[in-house]
Amino acid sequence: MGTNQDEEVEIDLLELFYALKRGFWLILIAGLLAAGVAGMYTAFVMKPVYTSSTMLYVVNKSTALPSLTDLQLGTQLSKDYKVMITSRPVTQKVIENLDLNMDHEALVGKISVDNPSDTRVLTISVRDNDPYMAKTIVDELAQVASARMAEIMGSAPPNIIEEGNLPTRKTSPSISKNTMMGGVLGVFLAMFLIVVEYLLNDSIRTPEDVEKYLGLTVLGTIPVFNEENAPRKKGKKEHQEEQRNPRSRKKKTR
Repeated sequence: MGTNQDEEVEIDLLELFYALKRGFWLILIAGLLAAGVAGMYTAFVMKPVYTSSTMLYVVNKSTALPSLTDLQLGTQLSKDYKVMITSRPVTQKVIENLDLNMDHEALVGKISVDNPSDTRVLTISVRDNDPYMAKTIVDELAQVASARMAEIMGSAPPNIIEEGNLPTRKTSPSISKNTMMGGVLGVFLAMFLIVVEYLLNDSIRTPEDVEKYLGLTVLGTIPVFNEENAPRKKGKKEHQEEQRNPRSRKKKTR
């Protein structure tokens, strides 16, 4: 029983492979079409996004010259400052100062803060469709966050290492990446439809299907009659002509 079941699964997989092979051109066309649509949509519909970044240096200065303890404490503070940058008082202050037409959640969605391991540097990045607006927001955010940190922690504000850059190249979306993803999605969608059509098609087409699905033994098959290959029926006049002139019949048979 186990051997028969394995053979049936193997035959099914083989038939499925041939079904996919027959639909090769459909799969190829679907992939190319989906890739083209995704590329065109990315290039002409999706808005470009630009990113501007600035950096803060966090050190707890207890004396004029920072000690090893100050540097270690600065590393711990950088984790706290990373959370405080996207706090509501900071974002609301930035929105008011720049008169931005967005709320706290929308502004936080544009901000990303990174703190490389074993450093006291905070990198603040802002994404926006306008490169000038991205730079304006990140610069104002650094100023407001630095002042807020000094107020909350009761220490000197973090130093701004550099102002935000004016981005000249978009960071997203990627036309090549979206085109490739669209092509892959189109290929898988076409393959999925072919597999579904194959699984739903329960018609009997071969003698093997009769034995497989109905459990009956095929005793014989009847060939399909093709009118084009069938011998042409002779008319009455042609039959009488052959009886009168046997030589013409021999020539025709030759």
